[in-house]
Amino acid sequence: MTLPPGTRLGPYEIVSQLGAGGMGEVYRAADTRLSRHVALKVIAPQWSSDRQIRLRFEREARAISALSHPHVCTLHDIGEQDDLEYLVMEYVEGETIADRLLRGPLAVDELLRYAMEMADALETAHACGIVHRDLKPGNVMITPRGVKILDFGLAKLEERPAGDDDVTDVATRPGVAIGTARYMSPE
Repeated sequence: MTLPPGTRLGPYEIVSQLGAGGMGEVYRAADTRLSRHVALKVIAPQWSSDRQIRLRFEREARAISALSHPHVCTLHDIGEQDDLEYLVMEYVEGETIADRLLRGPLAVDELLRYAMEMADALETAHACGIVHRDLKPGNVMITPRGVKILDFGLAKLEERPAGDDDVTDVATRPGVAIGTARYMSPE
């Protein structure tokens, strides 16, 4: 499902696709109310009726909205239209660490600065009871002001909201690995 430029979801108008992942797609969109660009993450239609996926999407929104940190992407809004659920996040200009590494290794001073910024952001997330669970070079954007951690789609929240108790987190079921294997901790 690729949404063509000009498609409207609420006050947001799709400009271009930025990427796609396991749960859906991310678009650059124009916020027509506030005259700014945003990143719009949409659940793929094949997952829209899957209760587990919808709950993961809601958990992602709760995780991001619980954090206020200069190195974590900001959630602006959530919505649903025509059976499409979406998250509206800040549009982050820059390149992922994965893309940057294609040009060669990072200088030691860059590496240390980025690592310290990520550690600070993760410390804040952990203090709020949030574990990212999919931290990898493709989920960290390098910006002129430092790094931004993106994609909390697999985040685990310490406290489960009411009504979420009967749904097993797919990542904690025996025999199920979730995330990007190459970047998962061995345990």
